[in-house]
Amino acid sequence: MENNQSNNNQWQQPNFQYGQQVVPNSTATLVLGILSIISCWLYGLPGIILGIIALYISSAGKKAYEANPTWYSLASYNNLKAGRICAIVGLCLSAIYFIIAFIIVVFVGTAIGAFSLLN
Repeated sequence: MENNQSNNNQWQQPNFQYGQQVVPNSTATLVLGILSIISCWLYGLPGIILGIIALYISSAGKKAYEANPTWYSLASYNNLKAGRICAIVGLCLSAIYFIIAFIIVVFVGTAIGAFSLLN
């Protein structure tokens, strides 16, 4: 009977033989968050896309860590949080830059249209 319980318990807890596990998608979230900040100057669109992807994939890692915080290392969770923060910053900067670029294009287009009507 005890052997059966130990076999069932084996599948419920992770193997801590090599230490704690890395939070899922923590590195990918950090990389995408940094890339969203870097690419926000490319008219905003790549930064918006990368920021949204980073926030989306980080949700699974955050839920996994909150469900079982002892299974995962704190350093990888801090990477996940830093990636989320970078993604939010990159998303905001990209949105601002996209709006500014859109306003400039509309203003220049209107100015060119008005100038062509005068001639």
